[in-house]
Amino acid sequence: MKYKNIFFDLDDTLWAFSDNARDTFEEMYHQHHFEQYFDSFNQFYTLYQQRNTELWVLYGKGEITKVELNKQRFLYPLQAVGVDNPELAQRYSDNFFSVVPTKKKLMPYAKEILEYLSPTYNLYILSNGFRELQAKKMAASGINHYFKKIILSEDLGVMKPYPEIFHFALSATQSELKESIMIGDSWEADIVGAKGVGMKHIYYNYAKRKDKFNSDYVVEELIEIKDYL
Repeated sequence: MKYKNIFFDLDDTLWAFSDNARDTFEEMYHQHHFEQYFDSFNQFYTLYQQRNTELWVLYGKGEITKVELNKQRFLYPLQAVGVDNPELAQRYSDNFFSVVPTKKKLMPYAKEILEYLSPTYNLYILSNGFRELQAKKMAASGINHYFKKIILSEDLGVMKPYPEIFHFALSATQSELKESIMIGDSWEADIVGAKGVGMKHIYYNYAKRKDKFNSDYVVEELIEIKDYL
Protein backbone atom coordinates (compact mmCIF):
# COMPACT_ATOMS: atom_id res chain seq x y z
CA MET A 1 0.00 0.00 0.00
CA LYS A 2 1.48 3.32 -1.11
CA TYR A 3 -0.12 5.54 1.55
CA LYS A 4 -0.90 4.98 5.21
CA ASN A 5 -2.01 8.43 6.40
CA ILE A 6 -4.69 10.70 4.95
CA PHE A 7 -5.03 14.32 6.05
CA PHE A 8 -8.45 15.79 5.28
CA ASP A 9 -9.43 19.42 5.30
CA LEU A 10 -12.81 19.78 7.04
CA ASP A 11 -14.76 22.81 5.82
CA ASP A 12 -16.24 22.33 2.34
CA THR A 13 -14.23 19.14 1.96
CA LEU A 14 -16.26 16.96 4.34
CA TRP A 15 -18.50 19.29 6.38
CA ALA A 16 -20.61 21.49 4.08
CA PHE A 17 -19.43 24.80 5.50
CA SER A 18 -20.83 27.09 2.80
CA ASP A 19 -24.34 25.63 3.01
CA ASN A 20 -24.38 25.26 6.80
CA ALA A 21 -23.05 28.78 7.36
CA ARG A 22 -25.49 30.37 4.93
CA ASP A 23 -28.42 28.54 6.53
CA THR A 24 -27.31 29.76 9.96
CA PHE A 25 -26.77 33.32 8.79
CA GLU A 26 -30.28 33.40 7.36
CA GLU A 27 -31.75 32.06 10.61
CA MET A 28 -29.89 34.71 12.60
CA TYR A 29 -30.88 37.43 10.11
CA HIS A 30 -34.57 36.80 10.84
CA GLN A 31 -34.06 36.14 14.55
CA HIS A 32 -32.40 39.53 15.01
CA HIS A 33 -34.88 41.31 12.69
CA PHE A 34 -32.20 42.52 10.29
CA GLU A 35 -34.88 43.13 7.68
CA GLN A 36 -35.24 46.58 9.28
CA TYR A 37 -31.69 47.41 8.19
CA PHE A 38 -31.22 45.56 4.87
CA ASP A 39 -33.23 45.32 1.65
CA SER A 40 -32.86 41.54 1.72
CA PHE A 41 -30.87 38.71 3.24
CA ASN A 42 -28.83 38.54 0.04
CA GLN A 43 -27.76 42.15 0.48
CA PHE A 44 -26.58 41.43 4.01
CA TYR A 45 -24.82 38.18 3.09
CA THR A 46 -23.05 39.69 0.08
CA LEU A 47 -21.66 42.48 2.27
CA TYR A 48 -20.57 39.96 4.89
CA GLN A 49 -18.87 37.63 2.42
CA GLN A 50 -16.91 40.39 0.72
CA ARG A 51 -15.44 41.68 3.96
CA ASN A 52 -15.03 38.21 5.45
CA THR A 53 -12.81 37.13 2.53
CA GLU A 54 -10.60 40.19 2.97
CA LEU A 55 -10.29 39.68 6.72
CA TRP A 56 -9.36 36.00 6.43
CA VAL A 57 -6.46 36.98 4.17
CA LEU A 58 -5.25 39.40 6.85
CA TYR A 59 -5.75 36.78 9.56
CA GLY A 60 -3.80 34.22 7.55
CA LYS A 61 -0.91 36.66 7.29
CA GLY A 62 -0.99 37.30 11.03
CA GLU A 63 -1.95 40.95 10.51
CA ILE A 64 -5.11 40.74 12.64
CA THR A 65 -6.10 38.53 15.57
CA LYS A 66 -8.96 36.05 15.74
CA VAL A 67 -10.84 38.48 17.99
CA GLU A 68 -10.40 41.30 15.46
CA LEU A 69 -11.45 39.02 12.61
CA ASN A 70 -14.71 38.07 14.28
CA LYS A 71 -15.48 41.59 15.51
CA GLN A 72 -14.92 43.25 12.14
CA ARG A 73 -16.66 40.73 9.91
CA PHE A 74 -19.91 40.78 11.89
CA LEU A 75 -19.94 44.54 12.40
CA TYR A 76 -19.08 45.50 8.81
CA PRO A 77 -22.44 44.72 7.12
CA LEU A 78 -24.27 46.84 9.70
CA GLN A 79 -21.83 49.72 9.33
CA ALA A 80 -22.16 49.51 5.54
CA VAL A 81 -25.85 50.41 5.84
CA GLY A 82 -25.29 53.09 8.47
CA VAL A 83 -25.92 51.04 11.63
CA ASP A 84 -22.97 51.39 14.02
CA ASN A 85 -24.09 49.02 16.76
CA PRO A 86 -21.25 46.82 18.11
CA GLU A 87 -23.51 45.29 20.76
CA LEU A 88 -25.99 44.06 18.15
CA ALA A 89 -23.14 42.67 16.02
CA GLN A 90 -21.75 40.86 19.06
CA ARG A 91 -25.11 39.28 19.89
CA TYR A 92 -25.46 38.16 16.30
CA SER A 93 -21.93 36.74 16.36
CA ASP A 94 -22.49 34.88 19.63
CA ASN A 95 -25.73 33.33 18.38
CA PHE A 96 -24.18 32.39 15.06
CA PHE A 97 -21.26 30.56 16.67
CA SER A 98 -23.56 28.72 19.06
CA VAL A 99 -25.78 27.44 16.23
CA VAL A 100 -23.49 26.82 13.25
CA PRO A 101 -21.53 23.87 14.72
CA THR A 102 -24.80 22.02 15.33
CA LYS A 103 -25.51 21.87 11.59
CA LYS A 104 -25.22 18.41 10.08
CA LYS A 105 -25.00 18.85 6.32
CA LEU A 106 -22.02 17.09 4.71
CA MET A 107 -20.51 17.33 1.25
CA PRO A 108 -21.83 14.74 -1.25
CA TYR A 109 -20.41 11.26 -0.63
CA ALA A 110 -18.49 12.37 2.47
CA LYS A 111 -19.69 9.50 4.64
CA GLU A 112 -19.36 7.01 1.83
CA ILE A 113 -15.71 7.83 1.22
CA LEU A 114 -14.91 7.85 4.93
CA GLU A 115 -16.51 4.43 5.30
CA TYR A 116 -14.40 3.23 2.40
CA LEU A 117 -11.09 4.70 3.63
CA SER A 118 -11.28 4.29 7.42
CA PRO A 119 -10.66 0.51 7.59
CA THR A 120 -7.43 0.85 5.60
CA TYR A 121 -5.88 4.25 6.39
CA ASN A 122 -5.14 6.46 9.37
CA LEU A 123 -7.46 9.45 8.93
CA TYR A 124 -6.70 12.89 10.35
CA ILE A 125 -8.23 16.37 10.08
CA LEU A 126 -5.91 19.25 9.18
CA SER A 127 -7.91 22.47 9.35
CA ASN A 128 -7.57 26.23 9.61
CA GLY A 129 -10.90 26.36 11.46
CA PHE A 130 -11.39 27.46 15.04
CA ARG A 131 -10.77 24.99 17.87
CA GLU A 132 -14.10 25.59 19.63
CA LEU A 133 -16.08 24.78 16.45
CA GLN A 134 -14.42 21.96 14.53
CA ALA A 135 -14.92 19.07 16.97
CA LYS A 136 -18.56 20.13 17.49
CA LYS A 137 -19.18 20.17 13.73
CA MET A 138 -17.74 16.69 13.38
CA ALA A 139 -19.78 15.32 16.27
CA ALA A 140 -23.02 16.90 15.06
CA SER A 141 -22.59 15.51 11.55
CA GLY A 142 -21.55 12.08 12.79
CA ILE A 143 -18.04 11.85 11.34
CA ASN A 144 -15.80 12.36 14.38
CA HIS A 145 -15.29 8.64 14.98
CA TYR A 146 -13.53 8.19 11.63
CA PHE A 147 -10.55 10.30 12.70
CA LYS A 148 -7.62 9.53 14.97
CA LYS A 149 -6.65 13.17 15.56
CA ILE A 150 -7.69 16.75 14.72
CA ILE A 151 -4.82 19.11 13.93
CA LEU A 152 -5.76 22.80 13.84
CA SER A 153 -3.80 25.84 12.78
CA GLU A 154 -4.60 27.37 16.17
CA ASP A 155 -2.56 24.60 17.81
CA LEU A 156 0.58 26.04 16.23
CA GLY A 157 -0.43 29.60 15.39
CA VAL A 158 0.30 29.01 11.70
CA MET A 159 -2.27 28.43 8.96
CA LYS A 160 -2.23 26.38 5.81
CA PRO A 161 -0.52 26.78 3.33
CA TYR A 162 2.54 27.55 5.44
CA PRO A 163 4.87 24.52 5.67
CA GLU A 164 5.13 24.67 9.47
CA ILE A 165 1.55 23.44 9.93
CA PHE A 166 2.13 20.46 7.64
CA HIS A 167 5.36 19.50 9.39
CA PHE A 168 3.56 19.89 12.72
CA ALA A 169 0.74 17.62 11.53
CA LEU A 170 3.18 14.93 10.43
CA SER A 171 5.01 15.12 13.74
CA ALA A 172 1.84 15.17 15.86
CA THR A 173 0.55 12.02 14.14
CA GLN A 174 3.94 10.31 13.78
CA SER A 175 3.34 10.08 10.04
CA GLU A 176 6.03 9.70 7.40
CA LEU A 177 5.84 12.25 4.60
CA LYS A 178 6.22 9.63 1.87
CA GLU A 179 3.31 7.64 3.29
CA SER A 180 0.93 10.62 3.63
CA ILE A 181 -1.52 12.42 1.36
CA MET A 182 -3.58 15.61 1.74
CA ILE A 183 -7.18 15.97 0.51
CA GLY A 184 -8.81 19.40 0.37
CA ASP A 185 -11.05 21.79 -1.53
CA SER A 186 -8.82 24.87 -1.30
CA TRP A 187 -6.12 24.99 -3.93
CA GLU A 188 -4.46 27.94 -2.23
CA ALA A 189 -4.42 26.46 1.30
CA ASP A 190 -4.56 22.68 1.04
CA ILE A 191 -2.84 21.88 -2.22
CA VAL A 192 -0.25 24.66 -2.39
CA GLY A 193 0.58 23.82 1.21
CA ALA A 194 0.97 20.11 0.55
CA LYS A 195 3.05 20.75 -2.55
CA GLY A 196 5.27 23.06 -0.53
CA VAL A 197 6.42 20.23 1.75
CA GLY A 198 6.45 17.53 -0.91
CA MET A 199 3.26 15.80 0.28
CA LYS A 200 1.10 14.03 -2.26
CA HIS A 201 -2.34 15.54 -2.63
CA ILE A 202 -5.84 15.19 -4.03
CA TYR A 203 -7.55 18.42 -5.04
CA TYR A 204 -11.30 18.23 -4.45
CA ASN A 205 -12.49 20.66 -7.11
CA TYR A 206 -16.15 20.61 -6.12
CA ALA A 207 -16.54 24.21 -7.32
CA LYS A 208 -15.45 23.03 -10.78
CA ARG A 209 -12.88 25.76 -11.25
CA LYS A 210 -11.60 25.81 -14.82
CA ASP A 211 -7.97 26.62 -14.00
CA LYS A 212 -5.31 24.21 -15.25
CA PHE A 213 -4.19 22.62 -12.00
CA ASN A 214 -0.83 20.93 -11.63
CA SER A 215 -1.99 18.46 -9.01
CA ASP A 216 -1.20 14.82 -8.29
CA TYR A 217 -4.91 14.00 -8.49
CA VAL A 218 -8.07 16.04 -9.11
CA VAL A 219 -11.62 14.91 -8.30
CA GLU A 220 -14.94 16.72 -8.61
CA GLU A 221 -16.79 14.25 -6.36
CA LEU A 222 -15.40 12.69 -3.20
CA ILE A 223 -16.44 9.22 -4.35
CA GLU A 224 -13.87 9.51 -7.17
CA ILE A 225 -11.13 9.18 -4.52
CA LYS A 226 -11.76 5.44 -4.75
CA ASP A 227 -10.00 5.54 -8.11
CA TYR A 228 -6.74 6.54 -6.44
CA LEU A 229 -6.82 5.09 -2.91
